Amino acid sequence: MSKRKTYNRIAQLYDVLDWPFEFFRYKPVRRMLFEGLRGNLLDAGVGTGRNFPFYPKDCFVTGIDLSSAMLERARWRKSKLDTAVDLYEMNVTELDFADDSFDSVVSTFLFCVLDETQQQPALEELCRVCRPDGSIHIVDYAYSQNPFRLLIMKLWAPFVYRAYGAKFNRHTEQYLEAAGLDLVEKKFLYRDIIKLLIVRPKFL
Repeated sequence: MSKRKTYNRIAQLYDVLDWPFEFFRYKPVRRMLFEGLRGNLLDAGVGTGRNFPFYPKDCFVTGIDLSSAMLERARWRKSKLDTAVDLYEMNVTELDFADDSFDSVVSTFLFCVLDETQQQPALEELCRVCRPDGSIHIVDYAYSQNPFRLLIMKLWAPFVYRAYGAKFNRHTEQYLEAAGLDLVEKKFLYRDIIKLLIVRPKFL
């Protein structure tokens, strides 16, 4: 099943399924992610709009997602929260934006969904639309080095892949150089399983 079909199918249940993780794990991560961001901001893989409450007040935000059903939920949340964001149905590997359109790009749990063949094209597109002095912030999963947490994650992995098409070990870092990006910082935001990659376009 394609990613679009997968997320169109689960959109109505997505927030319910994700609620325990959102409440106990993701909210603090989202809050940290947007600290200090300014200007034109792209939220790549906006989903149902869970990032909306954390957008900086002085940002002009554009959100994109592949799934029309997920965007329908995002529009409902936009109306409920009165969030200033423009929403578009768009594939991250084929962005319909001009070069150097955004000061910052944020991607939360998008790259764990992208297949290996989509990783570099997606990064190349984010690099293209990010201004040379801008930054790209990618939040994603990694397998824990803690034996107990690793066991739990591996038990969950088949369900996560069947339900969301996602994997915990996409290793997005290995595609950065070929996509024209420099890794500025890598750190964990939740234990050793949710990581933040801050990357920038290479200066030629």
